[in-house]
Amino acid sequence: MLEINLSGLKLKSPIILASGILGVSFSSMKRVINAGAGAVTTKSIGPKPRKGYKNPSIIEIYPGTFMNSVGLGNPGIDDFISEIKEIKENNIPLIVSVFGDTKEVYLEVATKAEKAGADAIEINISCPHAEVASIGIDKDLTYQIVKYIKEHLSKPLFVKLNPNVTNIGKIALAAEKGGADGVVAINTLTALKIDVNTKRPILSHGSGGLSGKAIHPIAIKKVYDLYKILKIPIIGCGGIDSWEDVVEFLLAGASAMQIGTALYKGVEIITEINKGIIHYLKDNQYKSINDIKGLAHQFKTQEVPDFD
Repeated sequence: MLEINLSGLKLKSPIILASGILGVSFSSMKRVINAGAGAVTTKSIGPKPRKGYKNPSIIEIYPGTFMNSVGLGNPGIDDFISEIKEIKENNIPLIVSVFGDTKEVYLEVATKAEKAGADAIEINISCPHAEVASIGIDKDLTYQIVKYIKEHLSKPLFVKLNPNVTNIGKIALAAEKGGADGVVAINTLTALKIDVNTKRPILSHGSGGLSGKAIHPIAIKKVYDLYKILKIPIIGCGGIDSWEDVVEFLLAGASAMQIGTALYKGVEIITEINKGIIHYLKDNQYKSINDIKGLAHQFKTQEVPDFD
């Protein structure tokens, strides 16, 4: 009931580990798969090791809502290849998230990841507290980098979209035009929390990315709007911590979903979500999650009265 084909990737569940959470080692990603995830996305990997920002780099600001500014800390692609190979030796569906400072560097990292065994590449052009965000706010830059990378890769290419823009649809369409096999909507939202006693931002970097429950309705709205204009699959991401959240993304038009922040509760939440979706499908007499994708679009919202 939960099986999907995502741009050629055959997954046992639509739940995918989001980039940046538990995605830096084989052991942590294996736990996520054992809990029932269909695939894992690695932490964003760059061309060389990067320390990231100093602590505090992540805080819980409301129950289930976090703000982080990790700064794309990662071991670098050359050191990460061994992890990719170990993951693939265990037949784990793997999406490698990559970033760089030029399109050539993006491609270099993506090519090394693909050769090491990655099943798909996700390009991070939207991290709100790093330089790569400047790409994801410009439709022309997005088109250029997606087209350039796609021309040199054989595996599916997903683009993680920046929600901190005036019109996410234009960026998504540019990614589709460039050859993207799917988009991930959305990355975290730019945010700032100030300590009233120290009178300075709480995170060492200052601003950060907001994730978790508070952004879920925003992510649903973005997916709902993108479904109307895109032909390629949408991977919904933002604030999932229950089966209802996943079903909501499906009804809005998502083909798969990524879960991240909620894993602070433990990977077992994935098992519970999968069970909940199956019960929902059976109770409503659906045979597959594909039967409910985009159903919310059959509902006609109230039209604004014409006063002319």
